Amino acid sequence: MADAVLLGVGGLVALVILIAIRIPIAYAMILVGGVGTMLLNGPALVFSQLKTLAYGQFSIYDLSVVPMFVLMGAIASKTGLSQALFRGANAWLGWLRGGTAMAAIAGCAGFGAVCGSSLATASTMGKVALPELRRYKYSGALATGTLAAGGVLGILIPPSVVLIIYAIIVEANIVTMFMAAFLPGFLAVILFLLTIAIYVAIKPEAGPKGGKPDRQEFIEATAGMIPVLFIFALVIGGIYFGFFNPTPAAAAGVFLVLVFGVAQRKLSKPDFVAALKETASTSGMIYLIILGAELLKIFMSRVRLPQETAAWIAGSGMEPMTVLILLLIALIVLGCLMDSLSMILLVIPFFWPVLVEINGGLYQGADGAGYGMSTEDLKIWFGILALIVVELGLITPPVGMNVFVISSLARDTPMIETFKGVAPFFGAELVRVVLLVSFPALTLWLPRVLS
Repeated sequence: MADAVLLGVGGLVALVILIAIRIPIAYAMILVGGVGTMLLNGPALVFSQLKTLAYGQFSIYDLSVVPMFVLMGAIASKTGLSQALFRGANAWLGWLRGGTAMAAIAGCAGFGAVCGSSLATASTMGKVALPELRRYKYSGALATGTLAAGGVLGILIPPSVVLIIYAIIVEANIVTMFMAAFLPGFLAVILFLLTIAIYVAIKPEAGPKGGKPDRQEFIEATAGMIPVLFIFALVIGGIYFGFFNPTPAAAAGVFLVLVFGVAQRKLSKPDFVAALKETASTSGMIYLIILGAELLKIFMSRVRLPQETAAWIAGSGMEPMTVLILLLIALIVLGCLMDSLSMILLVIPFFWPVLVEINGGLYQGADGAGYGMSTEDLKIWFGILALIVVELGLITPPVGMNVFVISSLARDTPMIETFKGVAPFFGAELVRVVLLVSFPALTLWLPRVLS
């Protein structure tokens, strides 16, 4: 058993090295999982698995929702929905001090609701909002920091591709996960708006007031947001209230975004073809990562590394809450090094046995006795928590992928300024993590009510 565990540890070290030398994460996981299983049980088992593993993974009906939501986001980014969202939010908020930055946050939240990708949200809204923020002479730190932080909203606000994949991995209900994400997502928007308000109260020159639109401009800008709100209400509201399942909802979303683009004459044939190609490329990448993660999971389960890790932690004498905090810190660090989907697929098989082990002592009742959640509640609560700390990795130095995306658009602003600008939002995210850890009901209340 000890030799098998050492082989598993060696596999993890090899995986880290492969990622460090820029081997794509999917290929790295396939290589480590395949070679590790060969060394443990011989090549015949690996070839036997490969005969059916890919089909078994990709024929899952729930996975069909992934390319549909990816396509919806790809088309939305080419139809002017982001401009309409920002213009409408700016009409409502732009006249406040820091209001244009607040409008950017609102626009990111709205676009994330039809996109589901943090990097795409940051890139698309950055192109739309950055010129306006410059026009009103916002400081480089606040302007770029706001957009980098706003981009992280795309990963949690439903529909989120990463949230869907997490639900499939842990065998949780996708609809329930979407319900659980709503309040934490809304809380993030509120905290980000408060962060901007505090920032400009301390540094008024960083976020000047914008112009107040006249009545006609206000009505037109507000009306421009209606298609997005309608699509979100139909797709997500339909899922929440049981009118249809996620896959038909995603198909309806694609149809509505397509109709909007054609009706507004904002979706050309080359744009549509580009959206299809982008969807095929992104979906293929996601599916290959899923296959690699499954091969790696099979290898790790055979060497019993996750179980041995959980047993070691249980015998270490550490408080359950201390273990949870260490897991969350590890997620933040890993979030700096790899994309969110790869990280979730990689760490959940290791973290889940640990969570089950410490669950019984995480919280204490009025009598001081420890108690835990049900398995289903634990899946939901930790899934939302994990995605939030993954978000933190997207804006954490030295990597911070969202910061790199925004810096590529704002070349006149030094990256160090963007990291300074994003620091207050990082603090707001930590506040959200503390709230969700302290009050699990913030995550679990809505699914219980709607179910």
